[in-house]
Amino acid sequence: MMPRKLKLEGLDCASCAYEIEEALRKEGFKFAVVNFATKEAIIEGDIEKAKEVIKKVEPDVEVVEEVHIHDHAHGEFEKRTIYFIGISLVLFTIGILMRYYYAIDNTLVFGLFLASYLISGWKVLKSAIVNSLNGNVFDENFLIAVATIGAFLIKEYPEGVAVMLFYVIGEFLQDMAVDKSRRSIKALLALKAEYANLVRDGTVVKVKPEELKVGDIIIVKPGEKVPVDGVIIEGTSSVDTSALTGESMPRTVKEGDEILSGMINLTGLLKVRVTRELSESTVSRILELVENASARKAKTEKFITRFAHYYTPAVVGIATLIATVPPLVFKESFTSWVYRALVILVISCPCALVLSIPLGYFGGIGRAAKEGILIKGSNYLDALKDASIVAFDKTGTLTKGVFKVTKIETRNGFTEEEILRFAALAEAHSNHPIAKAIREAYGKEINEAEITEYEEIAGHGVRARIDSVEVMVGNDKLLHRSNIEHDTCKVKGTIAHVVIDGQYAGYIVISDEIKEDAHLAVKELKRLGVRKVVMVTGDSRDVAEEIAKQLGLDGFYAELLPEDKVKIIEKLEKEKGNGKLVFVGDGINDAPVLARADVGVAMGALGSDAAIETADVVIMDDKPSKLPKAIQIARKTQRIVWENIIFALGVKLAFIGLGIFGKATMWEAVFADVGVALIAVFNAMRVLR
Repeated sequence: MMPRKLKLEGLDCASCAYEIEEALRKEGFKFAVVNFATKEAIIEGDIEKAKEVIKKVEPDVEVVEEVHIHDHAHGEFEKRTIYFIGISLVLFTIGILMRYYYAIDNTLVFGLFLASYLISGWKVLKSAIVNSLNGNVFDENFLIAVATIGAFLIKEYPEGVAVMLFYVIGEFLQDMAVDKSRRSIKALLALKAEYANLVRDGTVVKVKPEELKVGDIIIVKPGEKVPVDGVIIEGTSSVDTSALTGESMPRTVKEGDEILSGMINLTGLLKVRVTRELSESTVSRILELVENASARKAKTEKFITRFAHYYTPAVVGIATLIATVPPLVFKESFTSWVYRALVILVISCPCALVLSIPLGYFGGIGRAAKEGILIKGSNYLDALKDASIVAFDKTGTLTKGVFKVTKIETRNGFTEEEILRFAALAEAHSNHPIAKAIREAYGKEINEAEITEYEEIAGHGVRARIDSVEVMVGNDKLLHRSNIEHDTCKVKGTIAHVVIDGQYAGYIVISDEIKEDAHLAVKELKRLGVRKVVMVTGDSRDVAEEIAKQLGLDGFYAELLPEDKVKIIEKLEKEKGNGKLVFVGDGINDAPVLARADVGVAMGALGSDAAIETADVVIMDDKPSKLPKAIQIARKTQRIVWENIIFALGVKLAFIGLGIFGKATMWEAVFADVGVALIAVFNAMRVLR
């Protein structure tokens, strides 16, 4: 069964998200993740049953199947909240003036306070009652309801009203702050086009990108976003790819080139044939990856949600003891000790903690996406900050993977033309970059009818029969395996030996270029304290040694088959200590190694399905220097998350202490509670900058 996504309108508290998730798991949903940062639930199973469970736990949450935000409804809700707060404040002010200024304390004054209390707090009281009936006793609505009703019972009416009023105002401001941070993160990923220009019966009509089908022809004008993935069938232009790659330099595209959703057309008019519908297009997959990343929770996040689960009941227990034990033991008045207990109840709400942490991680993931780095979960963001060993693949990762034939050496009377022709025919079926380079150098049409046999020899090369001639193309190991007499073993660079009818014909030298920023990537990783930066490659030892020396790597492992790479990663695992092992590859042939490392990073993955599927982190342009950037973002996110945890816990513990000794009022407690939550939310947003 495919997981489905539900929008949870009105999900305003982070601990409620945790409670919904727990309730779904108890009801037997094996996969149920509630993402507070995006107000979404991803559920595998009976959706109708899931809706019932969510409604039972949080009656005020509206469950919507199609994913869109009711901005209009949200605006109406904000207006209504301000209206209720306004009336409540007016009644509260009149009550205060009559009680303290005119020294009137009668039924009318009590009625004003009660009306003010009910107008501002009816929603909190309703939620507290419904949630308590559903067994969810220790949520913040219940705590505030108990604290304020307690204040009324000990005749502290102004405090009861003030606490409820400040709490509602604080929640309102908090909602606005959380909403602002959500919008800021979404704005980082402003990738989706609002419309598409569809060519229909010779005329151009504006349609929603969702309506486009594979094979449709669309027009993309200068200044417009590309709505879906496609191939250019007419026109030349420059496109801005920064939304996908974080790369500021425009890219030139022409007829026959692939163009991806999220790119912005800058100069020329382009006619494009749609190759993927919106739901399958690059832009949708990126947004989905970023939004779903919060489902893979970091250890810190899991710890805090568990902690909050026990913290609140513990504080309620302390408050109960304070309200009952001292008056009984010391024969003192219950009123002052009950008041102290109520102060502690107000401060015991864990919202600041549970709220700011998912937002911090969500912000970090959003920030990385803006740089063209897709991180698939908070857990990988956490792991990246501890990178102690980084292993790079060579081709397509540290080097450009653009091979060119630079030299042909002949032996035993064969000509350069013969060697190149036979090698190109033998490599006709191979997708290896070296094979492509040989075919490009040959440059003529290949008649596949001439190839009567073809065999790929893993880690060695290929064997083919061209008409009646047997041809082998491969590395030095292939020559030794087949006992071919040859005078050349070690040559600098990547070489392909050619054997024709059992006789050594010579070799072809193929060169690859190091990426411009590879040196910077290695230097930055070392500056960030990564202990070991190595290279693992299937290429020859000489080539690997040369590149390792040029880049200042700590070591290299060469001439490896894919399974050998896994063994090397397992060996490096033992050396990583308390840190994490990161493997960076080009994502297509490195799938086993990407999966085996603590964090698998795929390079050059713009539009590569295999990379996006297998890797934990995807670097959308080809730049290895984005890896240190990702580590920096991960460390900053972690720093902000811990600042919030220490700050929120510190303030709460301080106020619990002040409350016990009677040095804090309920007014101050609610200010501290709401203030901490707001500061934590704004602090979490710093990662976006």
